[in-house]
Amino acid sequence: MARSGKILIVAGLALAIWAMSYGFYYAVFTEHQTLDTMGSSLATGFQSAARRDLPDVTASIDAYSQAEFVYTRQVDAHSHWIGLAMLLFILGLAFDRMNFTEVARRRLAWSLVAGSVFFPLGVLWETTNPSLPPKALAVLGAALVTASLALVAFGFARSPGQHSSA
Repeated sequence: MARSGKILIVAGLALAIWAMSYGFYYAVFTEHQTLDTMGSSLATGFQSAARRDLPDVTASIDAYSQAEFVYTRQVDAHSHWIGLAMLLFILGLAFDRMNFTEVARRRLAWSLVAGSVFFPLGVLWETTNPSLPPKALAVLGAALVTASLALVAFGFARSPGQHSSA
């Protein structure tokens, strides 16, 4: 097995371990509290609506919206890390069959790894800082994964003997 495939397999396993560890931490220490916040915000909102207390309804809906935003981002980061880890691992098993030079495959492997880390990390970072840098990191990671996968598809589709340094 070439070095590029090993990079993807080791990175995929490391990312899967990281994602499962984060998922365990999240489930034990954060998820239930977040779900409780969401449920109590909805209950308070309905009670306030019954009392026709519009400012309290608005505050409850805002609290629910914020809790749901954080919950969704945390679950998305965990699930994307797991999915991307499996993708890295599976691609690593077949990367030798891609019709690029080994140098190009290594560059492509590192691009896939970087994108697979940056994309969910940016999404997770948005929960504590919903500003431009976390969004930019998520977009950069998603762009790296997307462009890299397009090149991977091109590399697998190429006829043998059409090596390039891209």
